[in-house]
Amino acid sequence: MAIPSYSYFVLLAFHFLLLVESSKNPDLDALMAFKAASDTHNKLTTWNSTSDPCTSWTFVSCFKNRVSRLVLENLDLSGSIEPLASLTQLRVLSLKRNRFSGPIPSLSNFTALKLLFLSHNGFSGPFPATVTSLVRLYRLDLSHNNLSGNIPATVNRLSHLLTLRLDQNRFSSHIPVLNLRNLQDFNVSGNRLSGEIPKSLSGFPESSFAQNPALCGAPLVKCGESRSAGAIASPLKSGSSNPPMPRNSANGAPKMSRATIIAIVLGDVLVLSVISLLLYCYFWRTYSAKLKEGKGSGSGPGSNLLESEKIVYSSSPYPSSQPGFEKGQMVFFEGLKRFELEDLLRASAEMLGKGGFGTAYKAVLEDGNVVAVKRLKDAQINGRKEFEQHMEVLGRLRHVNVVSLRAYYFAREEKLLVYDYMPNGSLFWLLHGNRGPGRTPLDWTTRLQIASGVARGLAFIHTSCKALKLTHGNIKSTNILIDKDGNACVSDFGLSTFAIPSSSSTPRSNGYRAPEALDGRKQHSHKSDVYSFGVLLLELLTGKCPSVVDTGGPVDLPRWVQSVVREEWTAEVFDIELMRYKDIEEEMVGLLQIAMSCAAAAPDQRPRMSHVVKMIEEIRSGVDMSPPCHDTSDSVSESPSLSEDACGGSQ
Repeated sequence: MAIPSYSYFVLLAFHFLLLVESSKNPDLDALMAFKAASDTHNKLTTWNSTSDPCTSWTFVSCFKNRVSRLVLENLDLSGSIEPLASLTQLRVLSLKRNRFSGPIPSLSNFTALKLLFLSHNGFSGPFPATVTSLVRLYRLDLSHNNLSGNIPATVNRLSHLLTLRLDQNRFSSHIPVLNLRNLQDFNVSGNRLSGEIPKSLSGFPESSFAQNPALCGAPLVKCGESRSAGAIASPLKSGSSNPPMPRNSANGAPKMSRATIIAIVLGDVLVLSVISLLLYCYFWRTYSAKLKEGKGSGSGPGSNLLESEKIVYSSSPYPSSQPGFEKGQMVFFEGLKRFELEDLLRASAEMLGKGGFGTAYKAVLEDGNVVAVKRLKDAQINGRKEFEQHMEVLGRLRHVNVVSLRAYYFAREEKLLVYDYMPNGSLFWLLHGNRGPGRTPLDWTTRLQIASGVARGLAFIHTSCKALKLTHGNIKSTNILIDKDGNACVSDFGLSTFAIPSSSSTPRSNGYRAPEALDGRKQHSHKSDVYSFGVLLLELLTGKCPSVVDTGGPVDLPRWVQSVVREEWTAEVFDIELMRYKDIEEEMVGLLQIAMSCAAAAPDQRPRMSHVVKMIEEIRSGVDMSPPCHDTSDSVSESPSLSEDACGGSQ
């Protein structure tokens, strides 16, 4: 039996409707219901049912075609936020400075939520109990509303919480004991709270608890003490002809006379003066005796300096009194000699740290100049000529993102390298130092700038001397230093040539080494540097030290990131300190892709540093990234290069 022609049309129309329905954004209906209920002044002009919220709506961001970020601040919105409850993939919700009112509805569907800002509205009722089920939450701001009742102890479930702002509400009763080890921003001022402040919160400033008259305990006054001395003074009765005798407030005894007090003070001053004079005489005699002893000994310059005030390289490398030994000399690059070894020995110094090739010091010379000195130890150097030729190459490298080698000293048992001093410390300290309350976190713009600077410095090292194929060999966050202008500078480059071969068949990984570099028989290469740089990018993105992740045990950071990305949300890998910044998720994901490309297990799958520089700059400029290329030229735009003449002495 033939099917009428109109039946084909009906089937085709039905199929078209199914396609349209399946392509519609799953969050569209909820957003349109919210607009209809809350946007009485039509501020959300781009929101309509015929367009895709992820591509054409303002105030909306998406991830994998689901709404992940909704920022609707100061738009005069009102009513209830309950229609938003079905946005199950929401990670950031900010409704600051609107006119929403009534109790906060259930938020239990927001299982992916990380940032929640509902401040400066008219929400009322108790603390929203369902908030404590949002275990991924980092920021919670309910300030400047009309919330009342108790602050529940179940807030402790929010173990990742960095911010908890409940100020300017009507909360009452006591503050529960909160053991939130990551908490950095806490405020409950302007409420009706009472009782003692828990010791776990006593480290926050007084302003965090202000305008709660019944609160006590650190950082406010101790419980049981009066807030002012005047509160305990009994007023004199009016009409009393015989005022009471002044009495001591501590035990009721009569006060001492003014003459007695003056006599006691003068006596104390006299005793202290005598003691000071005796101490002065004693130390002056000791100092004079040492001074005469030093002059009479006829020793060289700096012999009367305290050992703690100078760098102990060696007391006198190969003194002339020993036959057959020749004292070394300082060799400078670019210009005349500025100081001798003796000047370094006289310099006041402090140890900056120990690395795989020796100890680094900050040395302040007598003329006020500051340099960094590395004393090479645990290095395999075959002879003076090899060392000097290699130093000649390293000493000619000049780039804004490379720490300049200014001079070196060579003697048989003493090798010193003199570098520019970097006053702002290392990337390791910026990322991992002082991660408690009061810490200033490393913001996203600075992290991206550091990533770009390190990439440029490393690319310059790789391309500066093509005949030698220079490598770094030890890229890690402690070897990335920050100069006075905030530029990231690569240090300790080129020293892997002097590495002592491992006696073990399986050298220990430091978390940055490429898999092939763990084979003691293989030398470092450009590709192994790229792997280490990829791990460094992951450190910038996750805020975690390579080899040590949440469990505290040794973990391969690239492998850990891969497992999290594969099994959970990609955003789970990012440093919690980056959650405060807006509109950076796309850039973070872009840099994560570069990092994972650099940290590929197979060396031939890793891009060259010259291409990595370009990809990072595309992120910084907002241009779409091209896919990683493994066969690009070695040129680095806008990077100064080194002529082949610089390599001639070491070929």
